[in-house]
Amino acid sequence: MPANEQLRRDDPIEERAPEIVRRLSEAYPDAKVALHFTNPLECLVATVLSAQSTDETVNRVTETLFQKYRTAEDYLRVPEDELKADIHATGFFNQKAISIREACRRIVEVYGGEVPGTMEDLITLRGVARKTANIVLGNSFGIVEGIAVDTHVNRLAHRLGFSEQKNADRIEQDLMRLVPKDQWFDFTYVLIDHGRALCTAKKPNCPECPVEPLCPASQA
Repeated sequence: MPANEQLRRDDPIEERAPEIVRRLSEAYPDAKVALHFTNPLECLVATVLSAQSTDETVNRVTETLFQKYRTAEDYLRVPEDELKADIHATGFFNQKAISIREACRRIVEVYGGEVPGTMEDLITLRGVARKTANIVLGNSFGIVEGIAVDTHVNRLAHRLGFSEQKNADRIEQDLMRLVPKDQWFDFTYVLIDHGRALCTAKKPNCPECPVEPLCPASQA
């Protein structure tokens, strides 16, 4: 019997992690970001809008939003209330409008109107923490510095035993320690797809899960 078939859900995560990564990666070979964008600014705005919203809703909003707002300056030219109305459907539009405008203000004033391409610079923008920065860097610049911890990644990291931390940055550090660096980018979206398809928040479908035998939170 292959060694990985002997693994159990109560084995140390350091032993289970490689097999969990392998099985989930095989289950979701085409996993990728679901948001629609064509450049770093659109990626940044779409990711900010995705907080507490669905990708489907954000994509529906940005289909017209990105035709109207093509540069960072465009987000500053319109009255704030107009931007709020344009992104209203994504929820929490008051805070999101402020974050987008202030981020764009810094992009214009400090970075010449171009979204910066480093983690250090991105996290200085209003509304941008490591999750958003990781998504922008990986998808728009081909730079992988970590794993984007969204609500799905957070949930699965705890259920699978990758992390016991509550802070997103600390969860990311645990994941980065257990997942090979060359798989950080892809595994982010593998976890997100698995969280949407089977390991949902309210009713995980454990009997259909490819890593159920390795999951300490299994309800099968």
